[in-house]
Amino acid sequence: MQKKLLIFLDGVGIGENDPTINPFIKKKFKFLDEIFEGTPHIENQEFSSVGKYLFPVDANMGVEGIPQSGTGQTSIFCGVNASEIIGKHFGPFPYSTLKPIIEKENIFNPFLEKGMKVSFANAFPKIFFDYINSGRKRLNVTTLMALYSNVKLFDVNDMLAGKGVSSDLTHRRWNSKLKYDIPTITPEEAARRLLNITSENDFTLFEYFFTDHLGHGRNKDEFDILLDDLDRFLFKIISEISDDTTLLICSDHGNLENIGIKGHTNNPTLTIAAGYGALDLKEKIKDLSHIKSAILNLYK
Repeated sequence: MQKKLLIFLDGVGIGENDPTINPFIKKKFKFLDEIFEGTPHIENQEFSSVGKYLFPVDANMGVEGIPQSGTGQTSIFCGVNASEIIGKHFGPFPYSTLKPIIEKENIFNPFLEKGMKVSFANAFPKIFFDYINSGRKRLNVTTLMALYSNVKLFDVNDMLAGKGVSSDLTHRRWNSKLKYDIPTITPEEAARRLLNITSENDFTLFEYFFTDHLGHGRNKDEFDILLDDLDRFLFKIISEISDDTTLLICSDHGNLENIGIKGHTNNPTLTIAAGYGALDLKEKIKDLSHIKSAILNLYK
């Protein structure tokens, strides 16, 4: 059985060919230049390499307004047009009436129902567990999915044992912001660990949210560091994904591709498929609601 790795990048669209507002145009990202030999923008949105495809996906899904995380992520992971269901784009957390859908329809469940192994590969600090143990559950879609489906949430000990991956990839922010004192690793090592986790599970999900934070104007002092780390991480993942493993990198809405504004955009999201079934994913995924079914259909 082929392994599946879904990397969710929060807030990454395909924007204008303008280096003054689009960091993907201004910076030379290795995962774009060396793998796809180009950077996508509105006038040139699709690139391919051998068995690897970069393409746009519609995040608006026929609903007026600016796409948001709560509805976008529900659409991705539950295979529904969440914005159409509630009549608007909504976020950052899921609308209350979407929570039953997340509980029943999230992408972990079909794998678990078949007795397959899944991993939500992100590791969380103690402050996060203190929060959820307090009874407060204002959580994003991915963590709600894990709680609803009883998928293990990894802690610092799991991370240090290589079973989980830090959301910042290197552990650097755990030390500087959360006052841990743990060894840092390179983005390449974080990628290697995620690939190892992928090899041990049927379906693996990893979320990277700093792209959305940067698009909103947060973490300005770390802008180049975080993007350089992400670039190195993605380059290794995409370069080393095996032919019998499916990789899909996707996002919920545009944001980072236009730092001239601090809000989201109506741009298509940047999406990458590689490995087993990559072309099939490219052909079937036209909007966010197609992602779940496209992944599951690879097993048929």
